[in-house]
Amino acid sequence: MQYKIIVAYDGTNYQGWQKQTNGPTVAETLEKVFFKVFHKKISLFAASRTDAGVHAEGQVATFSTDLSITTETLKNAWNNRLPESILIKELASAPDNYNPHHHILEKTYEYTIALQRPSPFVARHQWFYRWPLNIKKLEEVLAIFIGTHDFRSFCTGDDMKDTIRTINSITLQKIDAVTYKIIFKGPGFLRYMIRRIVGASLEIASRPKLTIDYLKKIKDTCNPEHTLPCAPARGLLLKSITYKN
Repeated sequence: MQYKIIVAYDGTNYQGWQKQTNGPTVAETLEKVFFKVFHKKISLFAASRTDAGVHAEGQVATFSTDLSITTETLKNAWNNRLPESILIKELASAPDNYNPHHHILEKTYEYTIALQRPSPFVARHQWFYRWPLNIKKLEEVLAIFIGTHDFRSFCTGDDMKDTIRTINSITLQKIDAVTYKIIFKGPGFLRYMIRRIVGASLEIASRPKLTIDYLKKIKDTCNPEHTLPCAPARGLLLKSITYKN
């Protein structure tokens, strides 16, 4: 039987979701704990492959097993052995043909910025940005990325086949006097795309001599080999994934 899970995790100490050879990953940890509890091997298939250090509140994944227990027992027994950094929020049976990549309406990512040094209790989930930031300019900068564009200039450089993506909206939300969230909504994003957009946008918005037109030229050149920074992983959170009915 196939099951669907919604997972939350603090990605600080993981090399991303997908299995890697250079350290523990979220998927690997979930699979190993499942085997310890139920003595059954599973393979998880996720809607988003979050990178090293990136967090999630609403990751969607599937797996199959022939265990004959209730979904509630399955979820609770699994959660009881997982590290504190990973939590299965929901677990339900799913049709055999269900694929978490199909029929995605929108993914929501949030990037959190702190303009003064944050509390140790939240520092692992925010980017402490030390330079003076022009918030009005930042809003104007972010707006140039809304819509359908070729985001080749804002990916790893390895995603060279199809780099056209659509961003439905980008919202700058003020949390308090020194904390902001940049909320991205769209059906899909390239690897490092959000982090590179955030890093470049903050660089433009914090330097009076750098113009929005300069950033537009970088975007339109479709070349990832520019010098604008990539924001660190710790500020990025996969908030949720919504599907078409």
